[in-house]
Amino acid sequence: MNLSLPRRVLFLLLIVLLLAATVGAWLLAWRPAEREPVAAQCRSPAPQLQPGQALKVMTWNVQYLAGKRYIFWDDLPDTTGPDDKPSAEDIAYSLDEVVRVIRDEAPDIVLLQEVDDGAAATGKQDQQALLGDRLTDLYPCSTAAFDWKAHFDPNPHVFGSAGRKLVTFSRFQISGGERIALPQRASIPLLRLFAPQPALLQSELPIRGGGRLTVINTRLERPNGDDTPQRQVEALEAHLSRLQAAGQPWLLGGDLGLLPLGQYPYLPDVLRAPYRANSELNLLAARFPVIPAVQESSGAEQEQWYTHFPNDPRVHNPDRTLDYLFYSSRLNRIDAGVRRNDTLRISNHLPLNGRFLLPH
Repeated sequence: MNLSLPRRVLFLLLIVLLLAATVGAWLLAWRPAEREPVAAQCRSPAPQLQPGQALKVMTWNVQYLAGKRYIFWDDLPDTTGPDDKPSAEDIAYSLDEVVRVIRDEAPDIVLLQEVDDGAAATGKQDQQALLGDRLTDLYPCSTAAFDWKAHFDPNPHVFGSAGRKLVTFSRFQISGGERIALPQRASIPLLRLFAPQPALLQSELPIRGGGRLTVINTRLERPNGDDTPQRQVEALEAHLSRLQAAGQPWLLGGDLGLLPLGQYPYLPDVLRAPYRANSELNLLAARFPVIPAVQESSGAEQEQWYTHFPNDPRVHNPDRTLDYLFYSSRLNRIDAGVRRNDTLRISNHLPLNGRFLLPH
């Protein structure tokens, strides 16, 4: 290398700066363990589940209370959306609306995804606390786990702190919980320090007389043509199979980000690009009962099961199903449905409800 002295000094300085930035990022990065205990937060005493009782569960990606008046930078496939953050007024409106819908539906368990905590884009709010304060009379117990956290994300669209949670609210007692890591999207190691780290939030609800119900809340990464969804679904299938083999009643809900069998042909070419015709979700749907069932989400009335209304100017109504409730064969489904009529302007996802009978 034939560099003059000043150029050599500049080159060495650049190397030192890069090393310092890498070490600094490593020291500041959030590096959760593969499995971590999660404490249940109970503001007041809560009853235990009863054997054989009916249980209503809602899953809803509330999109960090941003509302539907935006096209965020990552809402479009080429990340060219013009908006980076919602206004405080829109967050306040969405908070009111989420609380209104939850109170009206009054599910026993609420599984929420994309709940911000400490994120610069939403004013470093603790949205779990904001919701919990308004719902404490219904849900004395809750658990939460981050699936994206960074003291500082250098992405120009973020350029500040990131903090996003899975949150589970329960009318019934929660004895404890666990955060279980899912496979992360492969990328340059330094960038992975700032990227989302998807996980399962597992909560244990004791059943009076012995036993428990395992309730799992999750959000998978959006497909982009790589094998990340496949690896995450395989990890899910393995985990649920272990619970099933142990005879443990369980229920999983969340935004899985994948199409059900049969919906792929209904999307325009430009919108179906990230998905596979033979969806990765089929591995789970072939193994475990699911809401919506395949004949519902892919049948003649599939539109009533659409749960995603993209922030995309090309889409004017909900156009696909991405949110699901999977459940143990030890639970019996009573009924289910998507609340659509008054939720289209609250989030880019719609709430999905299911009612079950617990085993005796």
